[in-house]
Amino acid sequence: MTYTETFLNFLHSVPDPLAYLFLGLSSFVENVFPPIPGDTITAFGAFLVGIGKLSFVGVYASTTLGSIGGFLSLFKIGGWLGRHFFLTNDYRFFKASAILKAEQWFEKYGYFVIGMNRFLPGVRSAVALAGGICRLNGYWVAILAFISSAMWNLIWILSGYLLGSNWPVVESRLSAILLKFNTAVVVVLAVFILFAVWRHRRGRKKME
Repeated sequence: MTYTETFLNFLHSVPDPLAYLFLGLSSFVENVFPPIPGDTITAFGAFLVGIGKLSFVGVYASTTLGSIGGFLSLFKIGGWLGRHFFLTNDYRFFKASAILKAEQWFEKYGYFVIGMNRFLPGVRSAVALAGGICRLNGYWVAILAFISSAMWNLIWILSGYLLGSNWPVVESRLSAILLKFNTAVVVVLAVFILFAVWRHRRGRKKME
């Protein structure tokens, strides 16, 4: 049994709300961490719609909210850490050159870049960070990010739905991707829990 088959059996065994929660969290992760193949989980969620496991509305809503959450998180991080931080460190997956390019796009096209961010593979994260660095209006960023994610996810979910009859063609490749993806989700959850515990203990020490 492949990892994908094992994972499908797991999703079939859990209540639907947990499956939607997982899809939303996974969409969030794939938007925050560029190394993870983008939109894999969205297409996988659409396949679950195709086999009758989940509803179209549920998958569409959870993955879209996850995508928006990931984009807006990077937008906030860009505003908090600032331009100097990213240009100086030049992180492998948040390249200074990509952020500079996104800044140039903002100068030329303005908020239109936010509305098209989901259709700009490879630089989505840089667009989100640069938007925060440039101090764009958060209200308009949220609206345009929602529109962009809603349009893009609709395309992906409809495409993924069509994979239902051709699943054997993509199943073997998806097994490896899902394994890496789920590992990343577990790591993110572990970090979040550790951070929450650390803050709780820190708060208790201050009160003593």
